[in-house]
Amino acid sequence: MACGLECLPVRGEVAPDIKSFVLNLGKDSNNLCLHFNPHFNTHVDANTIVCNSKDSGAWGAEQQEAAFPFQPGSIAEVCISFDQADLTIKLPDRYKFKLPNRLNLEAINYVAADGDFKIKCVAFD
Repeated sequence: MACGLECLPVRGEVAPDIKSFVLNLGKDSNNLCLHFNPHFNTHVDANTIVCNSKDSGAWGAEQQEAAFPFQPGSIAEVCISFDQADLTIKLPDRYKFKLPNRLNLEAINYVAADGDFKIKCVAFD
């Protein structure tokens, strides 16, 4: 995905017994401009979205979001757009927030998902 107004929508199925899932975007697994990790019912955080970045394998400062529009056993869509300054994450129920593009990436070459989220569709606008 190149820099600019493009949006990367990721739609998937949230498992009924979900604990968490992860979406990673960046240059590669050691250089992530976005580590998006909703915690559903974990021992650490419940119903909290935790975001971070990783630069040359080193994690940055976490950013937590209190809004939590995800429901176990449902379909959810996350839409991510970015420019050299910020990433904008749009969630269900018209909630959105920004994170700084700490790596100043101009393109996303790496997308990975993990956890209890079954990706159904990834598309470029």
